[in-house]
Parts: sequence; C-alpha cells; structure tokens
Amino acid sequence: MTVGIVVVSHSRALADAAVGLAGEMVRDGGPVEVAAGLDDGGFGTDAVAIADALARAEQGDGVVVLMDLGSAVLSAELALELLDDAAAERVVLCPAPLVEGLVVAAVSAAGGAPAAEVAAEAADALEAKTTHLAPPGTGPGPAPEAATGDEERGVFTVRTAHGVHARPAARLVGALRGLDADVRLRNLTLDGPEVSAASMSKVATLGALEGHEVAVRARGAEAGEAVRRLLAVADDDFGEAPEATAAAAPSPPAAAPAGGPLPASPGIGVGPVRAVRAVPVDVPPARPGTPAEQRARLDGARAAVRDDLRAVRDRAAREIGEAEAAVFDAQLLLLDDPDVLTDATARTDAGADAARAWADVLDEVEARFAGAADEYLRARARDVRDVRDRVLRALGGVEHPGAGGEGILVADDLTPADAAALDPARTPAVVLAGSSPTAHAAILLRARGVPAVVGAGAALITRARQAAVVAVDGTTGEVVVDPDPATLAAFRDRAGALERRREAARRRAHEPAVTRDGTRVLVGANVGGPGDARAAVGADLAGLVRTEFCFLDRHRAPDVDEQETAYRAIAEAMGGRVTLRTLDVGGDKPLDYLPLPPEPNPFLGVRGIRLALARPRLLADQLEAIVRVAHDHPVDVMFPMVATVDELVAARRALDDAVGAVGRGRPPDLRVGIMVEIPATALKAAAFAPLVDFLSIGTNDLTQYALAAERGNDAVAALGDALDPGVLALVAATADGARSGDDVLVAVCGELAGDEQAAALLVGLGVRELSVAPTAVAAVKQAVRDVDLASARELAAAALRCPDAEAVRGLLR
Repeated sequence: MTVGIVVVSHSRALADAAVGLAGEMVRDGGPVEVAAGLDDGGFGTDAVAIADALARAEQGDGVVVLMDLGSAVLSAELALELLDDAAAERVVLCPAPLVEGLVVAAVSAAGGAPAAEVAAEAADALEAKTTHLAPPGTGPGPAPEAATGDEERGVFTVRTAHGVHARPAARLVGALRGLDADVRLRNLTLDGPEVSAASMSKVATLGALEGHEVAVRARGAEAGEAVRRLLAVADDDFGEAPEATAAAAPSPPAAAPAGGPLPASPGIGVGPVRAVRAVPVDVPPARPGTPAEQRARLDGARAAVRDDLRAVRDRAAREIGEAEAAVFDAQLLLLDDPDVLTDATARTDAGADAARAWADVLDEVEARFAGAADEYLRARARDVRDVRDRVLRALGGVEHPGAGGEGILVADDLTPADAAALDPARTPAVVLAGSSPTAHAAILLRARGVPAVVGAGAALITRARQAAVVAVDGTTGEVVVDPDPATLAAFRDRAGALERRREAARRRAHEPAVTRDGTRVLVGANVGGPGDARAAVGADLAGLVRTEFCFLDRHRAPDVDEQETAYRAIAEAMGGRVTLRTLDVGGDKPLDYLPLPPEPNPFLGVRGIRLALARPRLLADQLEAIVRVAHDHPVDVMFPMVATVDELVAARRALDDAVGAVGRGRPPDLRVGIMVEIPATALKAAAFAPLVDFLSIGTNDLTQYALAAERGNDAVAALGDALDPGVLALVAATADGARSGDDVLVAVCGELAGDEQAAALLVGLGVRELSVAPTAVAAVKQAVRDVDLASARELAAAALRCPDAEAVRGLLR
C-alpha cells in the first residue's frame, strides 16, 4: 500500500494539469484523486466531492491533501467532518503550494514514505526556489562541500549508423524520466555545447553521429542512477539494432516497389481528383493580450492538439494495435518538449504573440533537424512541421484540413493521423506514390473501408494530379488516369457489381458462412470497445477484443470492478462469444503506471504474456474480471506472445487461481487459447494443442517476425507481406499441429483475415475462423460462401510452392 493524495482546486483544468505533471515524475505511484471545480464547469470547491475523493484515495496508509486557495482549505476541513473519526485521523491537510507540493508528494509517496513524511516533504517544496531567488545576503549561505559531491559523469560512443536521431533520443529521454537528476549531454567529437537530456529535440540535434563521443554530466539525488541508465541505453544502441540501422533510412516517398502499384485496401473508386500536397501554414494574425494571456492561448491550443492526437492514437490502438499506435508518441513528446516550451514562454514574456512565438521556436527546431548532416535525422523535420502546423491552426481557429475533401485522394504519402481521420463517405479511393500495404496508413484505410492503391510511383502520381477523373481498383492495384469512355464504363460496371455483391452480403450478414460443400467457417470481429461490437453487424463472435483500451490514458491500472464493467459491456453489445486477449503491452510503449527498464529491442523483449507473468497482480485482476463475465456470457481468454509451453502452463495456473478467487466454480463456456505470433510457436503448435481450445494466428506480428521486416519502417515494410509463402507455411504448420489436440480450432485475427481474395487460401490451409474489422464481416462471410473446400486445398498447396508473395497474389487473381 502507499499513501493516497487528493488534489483540491477551484479549477479542474489546473488540478488535472498538476496531476499530469506529477505523473511525469513517477510512474508507479499511489492513487491521486482530484476534487476540483463545480458540476456546472465553474470555479469552486465542494466538500462532498472532496470527501468522496478521500474515500477513493484511502488504501490504508493515510491520505495527504493539497489545496490551492484559502476557501479550498475550508472545504477540505468541512469534508473531514463528513468522515468518521477513524478515517479523518488518517488525513493530513498539507500547506504546501499545489504544483510543487504535488510533484514532491507524488515522488515521496511512491518511495513508500508515511503520510506525515509525505506532507512534510511537500511543505518544503519551495525551499530550492526560495533559495535561488533570495536577494544577496539573505539566503541560507553557501552549501557545504559535501553537497557538491552528487555530480556524476560518464562518456559513451555512438554506435548506431544514423546516430542519436529522433527515435534514440525519445528512448533516452524516457529512460531518465522521473529521476531526481539534472542531466546534461555534450558532443565531445564536435566540441559542442551542453544540452538538456530532458529535451528530445535538443538531444536529437546534438549532431551525434556514429563514432562520436558524448559526455554525460548529472547532478541531483539520483545522478548516479541517471548516468547508469543513460549509459545502459547507449550500450544497447538505444534499441536500434546496429546491423539493421544502415537499412533504416526512409526511402523517398515517390519510389515505387518492384512490380508497380500494389493493392492496399479492396474496393473500387471512380471520381474527380483531390490532389493533396504539403501546404505551409501561415502564422495567424496577432491578438492583443498580456504575456500570461498569450501563454494561456498557447497552452489551450497545445491541449486541443494533444487531445486530437491522443484520440487518433487511441483509435489506431483499437483498430491496428497498441504497438503500431506508438507512431503518434513522438509527436506528443515534441508537443510537450520542456525546452521548446521554455523558449516559447521566454518569447511571450518578451511581448511576442503566442502564434508567432510557437512558429519561431518550431521553425528553429525544424531547421536544426533539416540542417543535420545525417539523412535520417533530416527526414524527421516533417514530424516537427506537422506539430507546428497543428498548433498554429488551433491558435488561429482553423480546422486541420488533413486529407479530407471530396474525390479520389492522390498524394505522395498519407500520415496515420490523416488516414484515421478520413471520411469514407467523401473519399471514393486513395492513391499514394509510396507506402506499402502493411504501412500504418494502409491498415487504417482498410479498417475504414476506403479502397486504396500504394506504391504507385512519382510518374503515375504526377499524371493523376493533373487528371480530371481517376479510376481505382484497390483489390487488383489498377489505377487508370482519365479513362476513356469504355474503360470508365467498365470500372463503373465493376463498381456496381461490387456494390450489389456487398449489398447481398449485408442482407445475408446474419447467416452462417458455409462453403459450397458445407464447411462452416466462423467470421468474427476485432473490437476495441462496445462501439466496435455494436458496429460488427452479422459477426459470429468477437474474435479479438484488445483489452488495452481499459488500461490507456490513466495514472493507475483499472481494478477488477472497472474491467468487469468494460468487458461485460462488450459481451452484451456483441450478444455472442467474445475472445478477450489479456493485456498486450511492452517496453516499446510502457504504461504510465507500469515502468519498464529500457530494452535493446522491445518488440523482442518483455511484452505480452511475458510481462503479465512478471506482474502477477496485474494478470490476476484481469483474469478475475474475465472469469466474472464468463459466468454470464460465453468467453474465450487468449494469451498473447506465447513462445513456450511453460508460459502457457503458468498462464493457465493463473486462470485457475482467478476461478478460485471468484468462488463460483469454473464457468462452463470458458475456453482458453493463445495467439500464434512467433514463428517457433507455429512450428511447435502440436505441443500447445493439448492445452488449448483454439490457436489464433496474428498474421501482422507473425509476418514481421518471420520476414524480419518491421511494419513501422517504410524502408522494409513492403517486404512484410502476409502472402509470402514462408508465412503461409507457418499458417499451415499451425493447422497441422492443431490436429494433435482435441478439436482445436485454428483462427486468423490479423489483417490477412480481412482480405476477401485470401479467404479460399486460408480455408484451404485449415483455418476455420476469420476475425476481421467490423466493417468487413459481411463481405468476408460472402467470400467464404464462394469457397469449394477441395479447390481451396489445391490452391493452398500451389501457394506453398510459389517463390514469393507476388506469385501467390497472381494465383488469387
């Protein structure tokens, strides 16, 4: 247990911001509750709300209360009178300043200090500031010599091919976050100035390339730990595999993969062109206001952009997974970069308008990136420009145009954020010069039902931008610029036929998917919340519920009751069986309250079931919630990233413990399965089969692990094709191994399951359940109904003999 903290403020926004700041200092702290503002959104404090917050924060070790203004103290004192005497005695009202006190209190409580000590530490929070600002001769005097002994130093040599660019910089900053230390870095090779290790933009612009030596200097109570962590991160090459970094530089967006345009999202679109190019955002006109008002404007704009990016990130996490959604984290980190904010504040204090201050600061950051000697670092300037422009639009009241509008969207590339925000009703199709079918934007387009072709190349895109009409077939990869009347008529006929087919599929969505020869194939939906479940019209089940939605954007893990409520809502919305995958996060995107040490390669580190078994309390709570729901609804529990039989045995033992904790016996409809994402797991499926009811193949991760091609890396993303015969052989191996179990079902829940053309191939390989995006359920069911099992098996055998994915795709056409 730890001491709880309650923040009492007249302003909800102030309280939330203070809690957010404290959360940056400590990830594994105790409960922090807020009682701020009035129900109508106005300023004020409420004694009843404070009493409720005290009850929530109390975990047995007492509660410390921090307050902003005098009347907040009176409300807090009144709240104590509403508690029983025993509870009131465990509450300490602390006179500390709200912001500084909360930060210190959170750190102290996380360290296990009792309530009285937490309050005392918080009350002393202004000592450093007071000493620093005291007039000459009035301070406490010079510190003794011993106080200067907390400085630690170190040196590391950069080994990564592209140096300390944005991704290593973000990992470095994250490793130091929360430590009580001021850490500075200096490029010794270039004899450059010191920069703060707390600022990603400053670290990334050290100009530290491969072979450069960087000096580390740290002061503070945890200076030694800070230097140790930083040197460990550097020794692990910041998570960048040295042998792979030479190939990691992004390819020019207009470079088309061999073989020409690639189908990325099925469907046909015909219409006028909407060409999208990067357009500079003008700085909006200055508005009068004091420096404080300008800072408030900038903070408000940043908050709006932060909310937008987080909403996009959460949508991506639900639709394509938590690991892929991390693509938005670098932008969020830059948005709150402390050095950027300090510079902008200095400019507004000097009289600059908020928009002008932000633009000038971000222009300088972008220029530093763009002027870097390293090509990879120069490419990151685009990310800086996007953050700059989003905030300027918010300051000027101008809506972000994104990739909206009417017509066929033609562009060099598409950001995941724009893909996630696209309006399918106004965009018949998308054509991109670069990208790949497995890129984040392409996956989001498929999830949203927008036909797309990628890898079209510069020449085709140039002609398309000048065209009046473009016809696109996202199923075959065909793009026709200014089609003649006969071709236009043919595309429209195909589009009409496709729409009639889809309409027929929608009418039959609630019917079972049965092949021509009578083989039943379940078609489920991948969901990330009750809304997705309601949208999955006709789904036989929820084949994958990404439970991460319960754990995101919060300062502590959800308790059993919260999780039960969330899972029950999905089960009720689904009206059938739900497959709840246990928490699947790792070192690439740790949760605020789940600190993890830096890893050389988080995708191959402690994630999935490995993390769950290392945090048994977290797993126990989740499994108890799942068991509760399983007593009232048919539930499958699925463990992710399983590599060994021992892991599965340990996970099943934890499930048995949860059944005992609930105390109602084992739910009769509770089934157990694992994700098959690791090649070794597929190859030894026979060893897992006796211990499970089903094996669910996650083709997204299985593909990138099998082909050593990360989907987030555009330079190699095109290699990560799930139709590669090597990946298909792993699917076949899983199906073969499943036969050693007792009626073990083989499912696919990755992107390949939603490819209508691949339905026959997967059925022929032995798959009997396909879990897809909610919008694809009806179409995939219809594709299954067209399958003849004998022919599908012949197709599968032919595909396994193919040399590459393109040859397999030729068979499917």
